[in-house]
Amino acid sequence: MDRARLADYLRTRREALQPEDVGLPRGPRRRTRGLRREEVAVLSDMSIDYYTRLEQPRGPQPSPPMLGALARGMRLSMEERDHLFQLAGYATPARTADGEHVNPGMLRIFDGLRDAAAQVVTHVGETLLQTPLHVALMGDAGRYTGLARSFHYRWFTDPASRLIYPLDERDEQSRLIVADLLTAYTRKSTKAQAIVGDLRARSPEFAALWRQHPVAGTYCGPVRLEHPEVGELELHCQRLIDPDQSQQLVVYTGAHEKLRLLSVIGPATPGTTSSR
Repeated sequence: MDRARLADYLRTRREALQPEDVGLPRGPRRRTRGLRREEVAVLSDMSIDYYTRLEQPRGPQPSPPMLGALARGMRLSMEERDHLFQLAGYATPARTADGEHVNPGMLRIFDGLRDAAAQVVTHVGETLLQTPLHVALMGDAGRYTGLARSFHYRWFTDPASRLIYPLDERDEQSRLIVADLLTAYTRKSTKAQAIVGDLRARSPEFAALWRQHPVAGTYCGPVRLEHPEVGELELHCQRLIDPDQSQQLVVYTGAHEKLRLLSVIGPATPGTTSSR
């Protein structure tokens, strides 16, 4: 690990970022060139002290997950992320469909949606980013680990994940989820293969649908939800799919009064985070 070069690299990338690049207001009295250290720390989900020690440089060797968080927080391109890992003493992460690095373009769009119900999800239904309103609508997906990080997996293993959907729409949601997993499985995704293998053994419903080879389109239409605090919502769903089709940005709009109420109420009762 080259602490000095890592510290210099982090500082130069921080100074190259502008508040507008990450969805932050500039403010009339800002004199700092680029972002402040505390802003990068918040964007990267780490303590200010930890990030400061990395820049000084006197911090420990950051772990790969911490480096991934820094890469997302600082809106690094894939090439910039690879260089960050090398400076920290790690091999360059493999560039596969199962990667969790959100590209800077999608991040910039996400940053402009802070007041909307939006999330970035992987091709197997793992939530990478959520806006506060999306957490209030669907619950905090960041608390799950292992295969359960995938909403698709939870749908067939955790009955609570279905509660936010009306009973008469759950069969169709099951079919759409299996279709999504089939698409990812066909692309040789190792995560999809692990999820499918487990679900075929654990869920007769999944196994039966899997044998039907359902095919999903890219259209994300109207969505009905039953929220425990504000009742039924009729929302529209918009999706922006990454060029390599491994991730997508999902935005819910409509039911404006109820969404505004949710922004005040706060996080939903633990249950689901949906990728549709």
